[in-house]
Amino acid sequence: MRWLNLPTRSIAARLFLTAAAMSSVVLLVASILLTAYYRREAEEVFERRLEVYLRAIVADVSESGQEGRTGPGQLGDPQFELPGSGWYWQITRLDDKTHEIKASRSLFAGRLPTLSDLGVPSEIGGFRRGYAPGPDGRRLRIVERVIDVGDVGVYLVQVAGSGEEMEEQITRFRFALIVAFAALAIALAIGAAFQVRFGLRPLRQLQRELVSIRRGDRERIVGGYPNEVAPLADELNLLIGANRDILERARTQVGNLAHALKTPLSVIVNEADAAPGPLAEKVDEQARIMRDQISFYLDRARAAARGGALGMSTQLAPSIEALLRAFAKIYGDKGVTFSGGAGPHLRFLGERQDLEEMIGNLLDNAGKWAKSSVVIDAALQPAAHDAQRRMLRVTIDDDGPGLAPHLRAAATQRGRRLDETKPGSGLGLSIVSDLAAAYGGSLNLDDSPSGGLRAELRLPGF
Repeated sequence: MRWLNLPTRSIAARLFLTAAAMSSVVLLVASILLTAYYRREAEEVFERRLEVYLRAIVADVSESGQEGRTGPGQLGDPQFELPGSGWYWQITRLDDKTHEIKASRSLFAGRLPTLSDLGVPSEIGGFRRGYAPGPDGRRLRIVERVIDVGDVGVYLVQVAGSGEEMEEQITRFRFALIVAFAALAIALAIGAAFQVRFGLRPLRQLQRELVSIRRGDRERIVGGYPNEVAPLADELNLLIGANRDILERARTQVGNLAHALKTPLSVIVNEADAAPGPLAEKVDEQARIMRDQISFYLDRARAAARGGALGMSTQLAPSIEALLRAFAKIYGDKGVTFSGGAGPHLRFLGERQDLEEMIGNLLDNAGKWAKSSVVIDAALQPAAHDAQRRMLRVTIDDDGPGLAPHLRAAATQRGRRLDETKPGSGLGLSIVSDLAAAYGGSLNLDDSPSGGLRAELRLPGF
């Protein structure tokens, strides 16, 4: 059944729907069984009632010796006096050619069919029971018996009753049962919802603990958990600790590699400077290139390690405010104003040093090209491929000459300078792009509403 696969992403929905389905099946089966049982009991009561009337008429005929001299005084039911009431008795003499018939007033001018003529077999004691259409077309339950009163005669005694009253009772019972079971189903659904919510509370608490760790508010999962969840919390704590140990070892190894490589390179450069000449100049040039490459890729490795760490978060507003004040002083002589900021609740899931390096490079690049103003803005948005994940969208706009669309991809390449008249090494946008990618973010260049270039930085945050 395809519908069973719909709530697989939610344990609560699966538990609730399972409980609701089981309760519905149990209530449905119970209602069918109870209705069937009540119908059987009602039919038995109806049968016994007909048999009581039949025995009363038989006894009256046997004792009095009079054909059909029975009435309400003996049967005690006024329905036998009401025409078309659905309750009838009829006494037919069988040993007489005239087949004299004596009937209740309710039968009026009608006659009851004979079950023996309809092929209904006789039971022990000469009884026959069955259904047959009455004089008015209604379906009647008929009980009949042949009695021999000796010299008085042989008689066929019949009593019939309409099942409408019984069906009405069954209908009322079914309606009351539906109302009672509907109320019970609602109560069971509320109970199941409460049970699921209460039962899954430890998992929600564990989720909140993990969110706090991811945001940097806590370093490990704390608190007591049920026996089924406590091992999971312990394993997660071990996993978080192992992640931090691995990252710390990676940082240490990266630092050791940096020192191990930079020292020989410094020796090579010093030796080349001490012996001038074409070979020394070439060695010096290549050694410096190697040192720049080592620094770049070591910084990138550090950023990747920091990007995978848990429990790191940085508030945006203080960092952006400090950078705006610094660049306002740097480009104050040029007449460029820096404005904007971020809300106090916005946080970046990473280290402050990396955040300031990325935004600082973008502000520096905007300040170089802006005519009069640079504006920064930050907001929180859902991730493109994961609605539950949030991404910070930091935009930096300038009113400079902008950048042609075909040159924007080249601008983020390492060491690529599109205008040699501006100071710089060509590493700024490349560093920002690499750092953002290390954190699972991105850097995009687009047209700015103010006429210049817009740098859009997307980073994980909350």
